[in-house]
Amino acid sequence: MDGKGFMERLKKEIRKAVVGKEDVIELLTIALLSEGHVLIEGIPGVAKTTIAKAFSQAIGLKFSRIQLTPDLLPADIVGIFYYDQKTGEWTIKHGPIFANVVLADEINRAQPKTQSALLEAMQEKQVTIEGTTHRLPEPFFVIATMNPLEHEGVYVLPEAQLDRFMLKVEVGYPPKEEELNLLRRKSTNDFGEIRPIVTHGGLMRLISEAKKVSASDEIIEYIYSIVARTREDERLLFGASPRAGEHLLYAAKASAFLDGRDYVIPDDVKKVAKPVLVHRLILKAEYELEGLKTTDVIEDVLRSTAVPV
Repeated sequence: MDGKGFMERLKKEIRKAVVGKEDVIELLTIALLSEGHVLIEGIPGVAKTTIAKAFSQAIGLKFSRIQLTPDLLPADIVGIFYYDQKTGEWTIKHGPIFANVVLADEINRAQPKTQSALLEAMQEKQVTIEGTTHRLPEPFFVIATMNPLEHEGVYVLPEAQLDRFMLKVEVGYPPKEEELNLLRRKSTNDFGEIRPIVTHGGLMRLISEAKKVSASDEIIEYIYSIVARTREDERLLFGASPRAGEHLLYAAKASAFLDGRDYVIPDDVKKVAKPVLVHRLILKAEYELEGLKTTDVIEDVLRSTAVPV
């Protein structure tokens, strides 16, 4: 199965449980094949959890959900050593982080030290429990959600931690036809059971194939030019980091792979530029007060950057 066929089958399977949201599903797939992580921002009730669960079921991976709260401790996520009175030995109890797809619900509700434990696992793909290092399963994919409406009892993610997410995806209200279709299907209970479309070994091969997609020197210079322009834009306090350039390259490769190509074209870069860059750029206060959005700056940067032929 090639990348294009995989994407088509995945969307078809997830349609059994999710109405619409195919752009979100595609971005999740791009991040998974790039071995990155995703931050989803959206108000309650727009199917963030449903999408994550359906996605993990369709690719046949172990799913775990962590409901983050202010009283949650790092040990509640990574696990603990405890004394087993039956065996008379110290035994490890793995936390919910030991899964392939981890949904970190409302990540901004957790204390900074708990956020750090989760983000360290994302970066290193391992955790340390009582001085012992434990590798996390492969693939390891974190989908974190954040509610933009809540401002009390939350802990804002620092920019350095936001930068660890490959993509930020905003999920809003569905279009009229999608919501009507959702209500009709709810009325008749027209939802099916999601079945895995790929084995674990097959998925790992797809990840390996996506990495082999080639990017010419012209494409690499194009990516650098986009990142560099964000650092020169007077409307921004900070531009994109070198890690942003890496993530833009990896995401563009995965996008090309899912489109059935073994090489990157400029449209692949443009397609993933917003979700890769939107959470990494910081507007100056005066421009933010004027109503300017980070996405506006990204669009301007893409328009003003010469596209390679």
